Amino acid sequence: MAPAHPAQHPDPRHPHHPHVVVHPPALDGSRRVTADDESLGVASHLDDVVELLRLADLDQVEVEESDIVEWQGGGPDDWPGLSEHHER
Repeated sequence: MAPAHPAQHPDPRHPHHPHVVVHPPALDGSRRVTADDESLGVASHLDDVVELLRLADLDQVEVEESDIVEWQGGGPDDWPGLSEHHER
């Protein structure tokens, strides 16, 4: 009898891309970043998201336009409460 859910084997033709979530802004404007169920860190700017993905070997991901990046509570330009800090 075959198992109800056969084991998933990595297919080199279709590498696994984690589901990356940029969570809604916290009270200070920073945003938590996760890949699947793993925390990648906290970002205070779009450049931080890019760096967190690079450190997780996901630097080939187009942060602003990729289908694997889910922006919750606002898009890549939404950093409430922090924008004035980066302009100085």
